[in-house]
Amino acid sequence: MVARLNESERQAALKELTSWQATQGRDAIQRSFKFRNFSEAWGFMNRVALLAETQDHHPEWSNVYNRVEILLSTHDCEGLSERDLKLARAIDKLLA
Repeated sequence: MVARLNESERQAALKELTSWQATQGRDAIQRSFKFRNFSEAWGFMNRVALLAETQDHHPEWSNVYNRVEILLSTHDCEGLSERDLKLARAIDKLLA
């Protein structure tokens, strides 16, 4: 069973993951990405998809031209979990 983060864990995570924001109305985090063009955005999504597949944890996301929106929440616990934080950190490393 996946454990849902408590409030202090959630706040600590948001301090660490400064590019991610709490999602209003949901126990989730989200981040927006902007690239030079569609090809760069699509390439980024492909890399995230491979990360998600290896972690068996898949984001909610959308893409419009050069923009990608990613929302992370764990369905098994109906909220934010360590699985989301792990994937967020891995996504951030792709851009470092």
